[in-house]
Amino acid sequence: MASHEDYTVGWICAIVTEYVAARVFLDEEHDKVEYVSQNDNNSYTLGRVGKHKVVIAVLPDGEYGIAAAAGVARDMLHSFPNVRIGLMVGIGGGAPSPKHDIRLGDIVVSAPCNGKGGVFQYDFGKTIQDQTFRATGFLGQPPALLRGAVSDIRAEYESEGHYLEDAINSVLEKKPRLQKKYKRPNPSSDRLYRSRVVHPKGDEANCVVTCDDTPLTIISRLERTTNDDNPAIHYGLIASSNQLMKDAITRDKLAAEKDVLCFEMEAAGLMNHFPCLVIRGICDYSDSHKNKEWQGYAAMAAAAYTKDLLYRIPPNKVEAEKRISELLSSVRDAVSRTEINIEIMRSKLDKRDDLEILNWITRIDYGSQQTDYIRRRQAGTGQWLLDSEQYQAWLKTDEQTLFCPGIPGAGKTILMATVIEDLTNRFAKDKTVGIAYVYFNFRHRFEEQPKELLSSLLRQLVVHQAALPNNVRELYDKHYDKRTRPSLEEVLIALQSVAALYLRVYVIIDALDECQFEGHCRSTFLAELYKLPGISKLITSRPIPDIEALFKGCPSQEILASDEDISIYLDGRMKLLPSFMLDNQELRKQIKSEIISAVEGMFLLAQLYFTSLEDKTTIKAVKSALSHLKKQTQGSTEDGKLNILETAYDEAMKRIKDQRAGFRLLAERVISWITCATRSLKTLELQHALAIEMGERELDGDNVPQIEQMVSVCSGLVTIDRESGVVRLIHYTTQEYLDRTKDRWFPTAHEDISNACITYLSFSAFSTGFCHSYRAYKQWLESYPLYHYATHNWARHAHISNNSAIQSATTIISFLEQDRNVEATFQLLLADERDSASVSTSQVPQQTTGLHLAAYWGLDDALAELLTRGYGSECRDSLGQTPLLYAARGGNLSTVKILLGCGEGIDANAADSKGATPLIHAVRGGHSAVVNLLLSLDRLWVDVNHRDNNGQTALMWAAQSHRWDILIQLLADGRADANMKDGFGQSALALSAEKAPAHVVERLLEVDGIEINASDICGLTPLMLAMSFENAEVTKLLQAKLPVIPLPEYLSVLGDPLLDAPLLEVAMSYVQDREKFNALASEWTKTYAM
Repeated sequence: MASHEDYTVGWICAIVTEYVAARVFLDEEHDKVEYVSQNDNNSYTLGRVGKHKVVIAVLPDGEYGIAAAAGVARDMLHSFPNVRIGLMVGIGGGAPSPKHDIRLGDIVVSAPCNGKGGVFQYDFGKTIQDQTFRATGFLGQPPALLRGAVSDIRAEYESEGHYLEDAINSVLEKKPRLQKKYKRPNPSSDRLYRSRVVHPKGDEANCVVTCDDTPLTIISRLERTTNDDNPAIHYGLIASSNQLMKDAITRDKLAAEKDVLCFEMEAAGLMNHFPCLVIRGICDYSDSHKNKEWQGYAAMAAAAYTKDLLYRIPPNKVEAEKRISELLSSVRDAVSRTEINIEIMRSKLDKRDDLEILNWITRIDYGSQQTDYIRRRQAGTGQWLLDSEQYQAWLKTDEQTLFCPGIPGAGKTILMATVIEDLTNRFAKDKTVGIAYVYFNFRHRFEEQPKELLSSLLRQLVVHQAALPNNVRELYDKHYDKRTRPSLEEVLIALQSVAALYLRVYVIIDALDECQFEGHCRSTFLAELYKLPGISKLITSRPIPDIEALFKGCPSQEILASDEDISIYLDGRMKLLPSFMLDNQELRKQIKSEIISAVEGMFLLAQLYFTSLEDKTTIKAVKSALSHLKKQTQGSTEDGKLNILETAYDEAMKRIKDQRAGFRLLAERVISWITCATRSLKTLELQHALAIEMGERELDGDNVPQIEQMVSVCSGLVTIDRESGVVRLIHYTTQEYLDRTKDRWFPTAHEDISNACITYLSFSAFSTGFCHSYRAYKQWLESYPLYHYATHNWARHAHISNNSAIQSATTIISFLEQDRNVEATFQLLLADERDSASVSTSQVPQQTTGLHLAAYWGLDDALAELLTRGYGSECRDSLGQTPLLYAARGGNLSTVKILLGCGEGIDANAADSKGATPLIHAVRGGHSAVVNLLLSLDRLWVDVNHRDNNGQTALMWAAQSHRWDILIQLLADGRADANMKDGFGQSALALSAEKAPAHVVERLLEVDGIEINASDICGLTPLMLAMSFENAEVTKLLQAKLPVIPLPEYLSVLGDPLLDAPLLEVAMSYVQDREKFNALASEWTKTYAM
C-alpha cells in the first residue's frame, strides 16, 4: 500500500461534478485514505495517472470561493507533505470576444500574459449588470515544470490536433450511468446572448422561453468545421474572485482591458499558497444566463486535458521539484525579508500619503481604546478564557462565530482586549492572518453606522499590508477630488478584496448590544459582516434574547469574572489603600474575601466596592462597610445584579455629596458635563468647560482644574482614556444610572451647560466676526478647544432644559445681540454643514444676525424678543437668506409661524442667492409640516411654481430629493405645474421615473394634461429613464399609458443596441408585425454585430 509520501501531484476540485470527472480519468484508484492531519477536513481520492501518484481533493459541500480553496490546499499539504506540483481543475465561465472565439465545452488553461501570472484577481459588487470591478493584482505564475508541459502539449495540439473528445467518449462508454449528465449537449443549447440582454431576475425558466431568440438577443456565430478543434483549447488569463460572475458588461470590460478568457472563484486562493496550473472547462458565458446543461461535459473536458498533460511530464522531473510546502516556507522567509527592506526604503512622503488615505477611509480608530484597555487590565487576568475549549476550538476552525454573552459589568470589554492582544502576539509574524475589531459604545451609536464600522475594519486590515492595496488607493482617487464619500457597497467591495489577501481573518466585536438598533444599524452591519469570506468572529453582548437568537446554534462561552481574576485584580490594587489597612494582613484578607463573595461575577462591582473603602479611616469603618456589602447581595438573576449596581452607584454619589464643598462642586460639574454632553469630551474640552466663569469675556488659565483632581473627586465613577484623551464614565451602566437619576443629582445641568457654552461663545477672542483666513480659523479651534462643541450644542442644551425662561434669559439675548460673535459662530456652524476646509469661501454666509441664529435653532422666545427690540424679519445675510428661510430649512414650524405673523412686510417667496424660496428649502429638507403651513397661507400667497437658478420648482425638488409624500402633498394642493421643466429639460415625471415607487408616478399620471412622452435635452423620455434605472413597476405604468409610436423613430433615439437592449424590449411591444420588427432590428444591429 502506498504511503502519503508517495503522492506528488495535488489535484483540487471545487464541486462534486468536477470531482467525479477527475476520478473517472484516473488510470487506477487506490484504497481510501486511513489517516490525515488532525485538523484536516478534506475528502480525498488517491490514484494513479500514468506514472504519477495523484491525490484529489474537493471543497466541502456548499463552500466555494478563494478562502475555501486556500483552506483545502493548506490541509492537503499538511496531510500529503510530498506534493510537488498542483492542479486546479474544473469548470468556469467563458469570456468570448472578437479576439477569442470561446464556446461552451472549450478549455481554458492559465498561462502567463504580458509578463504577468496566469491568474488575475479582481472584485466586484452585486452580480448584476453595470457593476464596476476592482483589480487586486496578478498572482504568481504556474511552476516552470507545468508551463513547459503546457508548451509541449500546445505545440502538438496545434500541429496534430487532439483526441480529447474520443477520451471523454471512451470514459462514458465504461460508465454509461454518467452519459446523461456528462456527455456533450446538443450544440443548439450553446447560445451567446448580447451583453445587454439580461435573464429576468428570479425566473428559473429556460432562456429559450424567457429571453427570446432573435438577431436582437442572440449573437450569430459560424459552425466549427472538421478542421477546427472542438473543444478548442485557449491559453491565457483567468480571472478569479469570491463571487460568481453573472454580468456580461463587466465580463466584456475585463476581456477587452485585461484579455481575460475565463472567470472562476477559487484559483486566487491558491496561486500564492499552492502554486498550480488552472484548467477550466467552459460551462457558461459568465452572464445572467446560467447553463448547467454544460457543466458535466465541461468538467470532463478539463479532466481529459489534465490527464493528457500529466502523461507528458516525466516522474523524475516531478521528484526534482521542491515540495510545495518547502517552497512556500522559503517564499515566506524571502517575503519577510523583502517586507523589512521595503519598509526601510519607503519614503516619509509615501508613509504620509498612506496615512492620509487611511484617515480618509475613516476617522474611527479603536486602537487607542485597545491600548487603554490593556493598560487598565490587571496582568494575569483573563487567562481562563484563552485556555477554554471554546476559544481554542474557535482559533482553529475557519469561519466560525463564537458568541460570548455576559451580564453588565462582567468585564467583557477587558477580556476582549485580552483576546485581541493574544491574537496579535500569536500571529505577530504571520502576515497571512488579519485581525480587526470593533468596540461598540452607546455614546457613539450615531457615529457607528454600518458603513463607518466596515470602513474601520477595512482600515485595520489595510494597515497590516506591506503596501497600500491598489483598490483602496483607487477608491481614494475616485472620491477625494470630488469631495464625495464611498458608498456602503464600495466599502464592502474594498473590504472583501483586502480580506481575500489573508488566509484567515479574526474579527472581534465587543458590546454588540450597544450598537444602535434603530434604523437597522445592527442587522445591516451583521449582514454585511457575514458576507465576508474566511472571517472568524468573536462577539460579546449582554444576554438580550433578540441578540442571543441571532447566534442560536453557534458555539458560546459565557463571560463572568472569575474569583481568580478578581483576586488578582484586588492584589494589584491593595497598594492604594491607606497604610493602616495595608499593614494589617488579616484585614486585607477579609477585604479580599468579602469583595469576591459579594460581586457575583461582576468585575465592575469589585472596582466600585474597593473604591468605597479608600476613604475609610478606621478598621471598624472598613468592617462596617464590608458587612454592608453582604446585605446588598440579591441573587444571581440579571435584574438582581443590576439592583446591586444601582445601590453601589447610589453609595458612590452619596460619598461625592459628603465631600467638602469645593471637591463636591467640582465632582458634580465633572459628572454632569460628562453625563449630559451630546458626545464624548476630550480632557482639554472639559477643562475649559469647568474653567468658564459666567459673565467673563476671557478664559482665566489659573481657573483650569487639573485632570488628576477632576478624576479623584468623582469616587471612581470617572476615568480617562489616556490614548484618546477622552474623559468618560467608567461603564455604560454608570451612564444609564445617571440618565435615570440626573434630575435628582443635578437638576439644572442642561441649563448650566447651555449658559456656559454661551459665555464661551461670547469671549472677546471671537468678537472679530467672520474669519477670512483658514490658518486663523484653525488657531481658534486649537486655542479654544470647547469652541466646536459650544457652537453646535448650546441651543440643544437650551431646548433639552425644558425651561422656557432660559430662551429669553439675559445670557441668550445678550449673546444674540453680539453680531460679530454670532457671525463667527455661524461660520463654524455652516462650514461644518458643507466642508470644514471651505470656511472662508463664498458658500459660507457673512452678515448673519442673532435673528438668523435664533431662527436656525428654533429658539422662539429669543426670536420674539429680538423682534420686539427692532430686528427686521426680512434681514438677509450675504447669501440672501432670511430668518424665515433658515426656519423653513430647519423644519422649525413654530418659528415659521412667528415670522409669518410679523405683518404685511414679510415675503414668503423671498429667495436666496441660488433662487431657493422657503418652500423649496422646506421641501428639500423633507419638512412636510412646514410645507403644509406655507401652502395653506391665505394672506401671504406662496408661489408654488417659483423656479430656482437651475430652473427647478418645489415639485421638481420633491422628486429629485425623493420626498415622495411631499410630492403628493404638492400635487394635492392643485397649483403645482407638473409639466414645467428644469434646465436639463426634465419634468417632475422624468425625475420621478428613475427611482419613485409606482404609486407616486400613478398620482403624477392622474394630473390633467400631463406630458407623458416629453423628452429632455438628451432626448430621453420618462419611459427611457425608468427603463435605464430598472424601475420595472414604473416602466409598466408608463408603457400602458403611451400610444403606439413608430419603431424607426424610437430606434433612432436609442442608438447602440448593445447598450439599449432593455429599452428595445419596450419598443417591441409597439410592433404587431414580428417579422417586420426582426427585419428592422437586424438591419439596425449590423454595425454592432460581433
